[in-house]
Amino acid sequence: MLLLTCPNCGLSVEETELAPGGQAHLKRFGPESTDEQFEEYMFLRDNAKGVHFERWRHAYGCGKWFFAARDTSSLQVYGTYCAQTTEPPADILALIAKGRSA
Repeated sequence: MLLLTCPNCGLSVEETELAPGGQAHLKRFGPESTDEQFEEYMFLRDNAKGVHFERWRHAYGCGKWFFAARDTSSLQVYGTYCAQTTEPPADILALIAKGRSA
C-alpha cells in the first residue's frame, strides 16, 4: 500500500484516501499555441520506470492538491510538497540523487 503525507493538512494516509491527478509540473500553453504543443500537453506523458513527479488530491481529507516524488518501480516516496510549487524542492531532489548513487 502506498502511503503519502499530505503537506497541506499533515496527515499520512493510504492511497485509497487520495485521487491521482497524473504527471506534475506540465507546461501549459495558451490560446496562441500550435496544434503540436496542445497535443503534447493533452496526450503525451512520461511513463518512465524510476522517479516520477505526480499530482495527488487528498480526496477524503482536506480536498487539496499536492505533488509527490516517488519511484514507480519500488514505490519509495521521496517526499510530498504543495501544488503551488513550480519545481521540486531542493531537499527532495537531494534525496533522489542520493538514492540513485547508492
